[in-house]
Parts: sequence; structure tokens; C-alpha cells
Amino acid sequence: MTNPETVVWGIHAGRGGQADELFLGRHCIALGWEELGDLSKLAGDRESFKSIVGKTYSDIKEGAIPNWAGQLFRFVHEMNLGDIVVYPSKIDRHIHLGKVESDYQYIPSGSKGFPHMRKVKWLKSIPRTDFTQGALYETGSAMTLFQIRNYTDEFLKALKDQVVPPKPADDDSIGKVAEEIRENTRDFVLKQLAQELKGHPFADFIAHLLGTMGYRCRISSEGPDGGIDIVAHKDELGFEPPIIKVQVKSTEGSIGDPAVSALYGKVGTNEFGLLVTLGTFTPPAKNFAKSKTNLRLIDGEELVDLILEHYEEFDSKYKGLLPLTRVYIPETMEESADTVG
Repeated sequence: MTNPETVVWGIHAGRGGQADELFLGRHCIALGWEELGDLSKLAGDRESFKSIVGKTYSDIKEGAIPNWAGQLFRFVHEMNLGDIVVYPSKIDRHIHLGKVESDYQYIPSGSKGFPHMRKVKWLKSIPRTDFTQGALYETGSAMTLFQIRNYTDEFLKALKDQVVPPKPADDDSIGKVAEEIRENTRDFVLKQLAQELKGHPFADFIAHLLGTMGYRCRISSEGPDGGIDIVAHKDELGFEPPIIKVQVKSTEGSIGDPAVSALYGKVGTNEFGLLVTLGTFTPPAKNFAKSKTNLRLIDGEELVDLILEHYEEFDSKYKGLLPLTRVYIPETMEESADTVG
């Protein structure tokens, strides 16, 4: 069993590994934020750290202040002698494991922009391929300093040479990692749309998405529109069927049967209705739509699927809003078999 008192921290050496030589050459770990000065002079509470971060970096988003301040506070006040450090180096692609050997020190001279330091005794340097995909994913946190929680045992066993490099087919964390990446992407897309495209701008976005799918769209003017936000059609003039009347909801809540029925009441003979939301639909709303062959509902989850499918055709405006990079992630053997079958 793992000692419940053992704390394992993860840390990065800057976005491009700028502090790698500092970490390994001077046997330390360090944080940037050099403009803050000596953090040991602050009161030992989080509010003091939030205050100085907010005053020093007045141009950062307000929501980032607790994040930055929290990392600095933990580095100074919560990290203890004897805690274990996991440093995934981007330079040599090894996981470096060490033990904290000093309290917080402020050493601006020769720190290469990383003056907030703690001495570390490096104990092991292990190739990344010796760890499960889940453990590697946890070390890829977006934060500079973070606590390892899910794969603590694996890193502690590595210190004792008890880790056997996993074969990809036997690594049951691969499926979890792939699914977590997918979920994080979905959360990011929906959050961006909800925060940046409230109301009419969301209708513009959906019209653009429909355009990548081969439809021509007429967008209603902003303001009262009788419930129809977009009229989509295939021909240039919009006379030939199918004519699709689209209503969009930028809310993240659940859409009920009244809203769906109201839209359908505006759909004429030989026309189709489409309701798109960032949220979900209630069971009665879904059942109503199922009973109508010319009515379609798209919830947030399906909307993200369509966005990812047509993303490469988006214009620069919306790619800037949703900056995504195509990546390949491993499949489990079961997923691979299902794909082939």
C-alpha cells in the first residue's frame, strides 16, 4: 500500500522546456513569474498571493488569478521536504523523479527567469515508454505545478524499480486517456460557443456550419423573428425544396416540448424544421420530434460532432474562436477491432 502521507507533485519547465537545464543542472525545481519578487515576504494565505498576482499582472483574465496564485502558494507553503517530484522533460523525453530537499528560496541571479526555487535530489531518470498512457497523460497537466493524484502508486513504484513497461495492448489506461481527451475537447468547444456567441452571433455560426455542409442560408435580422433564425436551402434563390427553417438556442440548459412544438408550428407543407442547441432536449421534446418525419433536433453533443467533422472548412474567424489541432490518439484493441469489423 502507498503511504497516505506521500505527496507527489508534477512540474513543467516552461512551455518549451526552457528551464530544463536549470532543473537538472542545478538540481532544483523552479517557477517563473519573476516580476513578483520574493514570495517569502508575503503573508502565508492565498488572498495575499491573489492580491499580488492581480496587481502585478493587471492584463490577465480575472479567472486566471486564482489559478496562478494557487500554484505559487502551494509551491511556497504546501510543498514539504521529502515530497516526491515528477518532471516530464521535453528535451530528453524522460520522466525525472526526485525528492524535495529545501524550503522555498528566491534566487533571481542566474535563474533564467525562474527565480522561485526549491532544491531537489534527482533519484531516477526513466524513459516515458516505461509508464502507462494514463500516468503520462496526468503529467501533461495544463498547469505548471500540480499534484499527481490518480497515478501516484505508479510513480512511487518506479522509484523502487517495480514498474514493468506496459505493452500497448495491455495498457488499460489508453481507453481512459482517449476518452478524456475527447471529453475535454467537447467541453472546450461548448464552453467557447456558450461564452463567445450568445444570441444572434450563435445563429451566424450555425449558418456558417450549414454552409460547410452545402446549404445556402438566409439569417433573420437581430431582434423578434417569429422563432425562425435561419432559412436554409440548396438552390441559389431558395425556391427549391427542401426548405429548412432553423431555430438556434445558445443556452446550455434543457429545451422542452413547448419550444419544439412552437417551432414545428411554423414549418409549412414540404418544409423541414431544425432546432439546434448547446444544451440538451427533454424526453418529451425528443418524443415529439421522433413523431415528425420533417423535424430534427441537434443537441450540444451532436453539434460538436458536426463541428469536428467540418472544422477544416471553417473560415479563419471561427477557427480563431475554436483553435483546434488534429491529433492522433491510441485506440484500445477492442476499438480497433470494432472499426475493422
